[in-house]
Amino acid sequence: MVETKYSQKDIFKMIMILAIPAIVENFFQTILGFVDTYFVSQIGINEVTAVGVTNAILAIYLAIFMSVGVSTNVYIAKYIGSNQIEKAGKVAKQSILLSVIIGLLFGIITFLFAEPLLKLMGIEKTVLDQGVIYFKIVAIPSVLISLMFGLSSILRGTKDTKTPMKVTIFINIINIILDYVFIFGFWLIPSFGLAGAAWATVIARLVGVILLIFYVKKSKIGNVLNLTKWSWDKEQQKELIKLGTPAMAERLAMRIGQVIYFGFIVQLGTNTFAAHQITGNIEVFSYMIGYGFATAATTLIGEVLGSRQYELAKKIAYYSTFLGVGVMSIFGLFLFVFGEWTASFFTNDIFVIQQITIALKIDAFIQPILAIVLILTGAFQGAENSKYPFYLTTIGIWLLRTVGVYVLGIWLGMGIAGIWIAIGLDNLFRAILLFLKIHNNKWVRSTELTV
Repeated sequence: MVETKYSQKDIFKMIMILAIPAIVENFFQTILGFVDTYFVSQIGINEVTAVGVTNAILAIYLAIFMSVGVSTNVYIAKYIGSNQIEKAGKVAKQSILLSVIIGLLFGIITFLFAEPLLKLMGIEKTVLDQGVIYFKIVAIPSVLISLMFGLSSILRGTKDTKTPMKVTIFINIINIILDYVFIFGFWLIPSFGLAGAAWATVIARLVGVILLIFYVKKSKIGNVLNLTKWSWDKEQQKELIKLGTPAMAERLAMRIGQVIYFGFIVQLGTNTFAAHQITGNIEVFSYMIGYGFATAATTLIGEVLGSRQYELAKKIAYYSTFLGVGVMSIFGLFLFVFGEWTASFFTNDIFVIQQITIALKIDAFIQPILAIVLILTGAFQGAENSKYPFYLTTIGIWLLRTVGVYVLGIWLGMGIAGIWIAIGLDNLFRAILLFLKIHNNKWVRSTELTV
């Protein structure tokens, strides 16, 4: 296959066209999530805790649903890149089918085990009762969450990141409006409290699924996507699961590792733990940037590797990382200069503000390293190699970060500074090895890679 010639400017433009909508989508969803939490906080602290605990369990669900999305994105981009539109449509149908089955499965699990799952979190009886109500309403129809990820990934695989962005913004606005109406009541509609917040979320997701189905049918593969005839393709499902499982395992490894080292941080005191949590909430905005560029890298690399343009794939990986490092470094500079000012929005406690400021100043230097990790992980996924990032995440989180938090934070008495230095070392470890793997041309799942 002859390499398609693109200038550096062309590649930058392709990346930005895909990355910016993904970043905006993530940003808008996070901002509206804060508003959502604010409404629930007006009901009471038990309700806020119930939502928080439920979301911690849902994070595991999401890791599995997102893994299907990763596979879908990669394979559709690959087949479109090799001009196999029929195959891309086949992947889309199998992805939708898999999303429905997994979503229904987790809905049944929620219906049967909602209370036992919440009890595992060690919450009090007053919170448990509220949590079960909220959890059942939002998670029994898990098929809606699963389809949201699957359908959005189909569109991203066709290089359309704008439509998922628009749909996400629209349904989140609906969610906020319905939150207010259902939680507090309006005109003839009575107040439903926390249950109202849950129903608002479910209705918004239902609207999202309907809109996404409509846009998928209008997409590049819409003409070959017959949604009336369904059959299970064992081989295609095997491919989707094979690529998606390491991506899922990576996210689960991250979550489980967090639980372990969070236990060490708690030993440093409630104020230090609170400072760490607030710092993490602020850092979420940098993840939105990184994931945006990672989405662009996954889609574009999947597409160009479909036509075996290996050198171009490598350039996309490098340029995506370069752009992401630049933007996230600017964000890091903001954290370093305005960290104390930002912390003051979350608490009035002087000690906690000081702790957050220390953490943010260290995190400022981690930002370019984190950009490399997030974006190159997306590049590996686009190259159908999701195992290597999983191995690095498992070693980095469970060994370097967890041990580092204990040794630096507790044993050497460095407190929150030690915690964030350990986080930085974990990310540095993964960034170096991911970069070296690409540099040495050992990152694409293909025996034909010779460049």
